[in-house]
Amino acid sequence: MNNLDEAEIEKFNALAESWWDPEGKFRPLHDMNPFRLDYIARRANIKGSRCLDVGCGAGILSESLAVRGAKVTGIDRAEKTLKVAQIHAQSANIEVDYRLAAAEDLLPDEAESYDMVTCLELLEHVPDPAALVQSCADLTRPGGHVFFSTINRDPRAWLLAVVGAEYILNILPKGTHDYAKLVKPSELAAAMRQADLSLGNLCGMRYNPFNHKASATQDLSVNYIAHAIKPM
Repeated sequence: MNNLDEAEIEKFNALAESWWDPEGKFRPLHDMNPFRLDYIARRANIKGSRCLDVGCGAGILSESLAVRGAKVTGIDRAEKTLKVAQIHAQSANIEVDYRLAAAEDLLPDEAESYDMVTCLELLEHVPDPAALVQSCADLTRPGGHVFFSTINRDPRAWLLAVVGAEYILNILPKGTHDYAKLVKPSELAAAMRQADLSLGNLCGMRYNPFNHKASATQDLSVNYIAHAIKPM
């Protein structure tokens, strides 16, 4: 199945050169990365693990996982963005295997091949989020870990993550998120159950655009991150 939105791919291709500017259009991703990396490290062994970063963009998370000792494969369908990822990793002398691919492209050849699969800030950009959850589960070995992060389809998320972030504070490019494509935690949990994943943790992420810090919260109404385990 082609679970791709070409308009979304072109949108991120157009912003490819902005990814690694820590003060630029993707600053929130840079600011949230330490929190997301710590969340993953608390729940899975990164060092020595074979990790697949699905929707890796220009490699902000992929590089961080590699620096922590993971053997990382990063996949994305935005070709220009992936080229930026390859150039940045090479310049930083960080080894990441970047591939122009979607998760379903790796199946069935690499089914159950990865100790850990990360899929952060991607579910809200594909036509069928549940199918993407299934593909991530299929690529994870039994006993392995899967991480998702996304934005809740909730009025508060529309106010803060769409209107506030994109049109008032201008901390994200306008049009980054389509409210109708956002994913409720209940929908993600249902997709996990359908994919035979066991939910380990669900945590809200609070991002402060003034001090540029991300922190954990029990409030799932805006950004949230989830950890799942594939049963043995």
